[in-house]
Amino acid sequence: MRRDVFQAIADPTRRAILSLLAAQTLTLNAVAENFDISRPAISKHIKILNECGLIEIQNKGRERYCIAKLENLNEVSVWIEQYKQFWENKLDALENYLDKIQKNNNDNNK
Repeated sequence: MRRDVFQAIADPTRRAILSLLAAQTLTLNAVAENFDISRPAISKHIKILNECGLIEIQNKGRERYCIAKLENLNEVSVWIEQYKQFWENKLDALENYLDKIQKNNNDNNK
């Protein structure tokens, strides 16, 4: 099953795992040592991150290494950017409106 990136980052544990892996490649065991939840729970989170394409798992000998693939977060960035632009436009319009009201008040008080 292919999951989407938004599903992956919706969970705080998965966001924390991504933060860890953004700094360095870790084994599954090393990732699990950073959390107070069971290893099967960490494995489930890792599986979801892998299915979303946010991490890649490479086998080296008997170890499985998790590697961050953060370029796939671009989808989130693009989505957020459209709303950022929307709100910037709204705030600019509000600022202009408030400036106009203030100027009118100043003109009326003269």
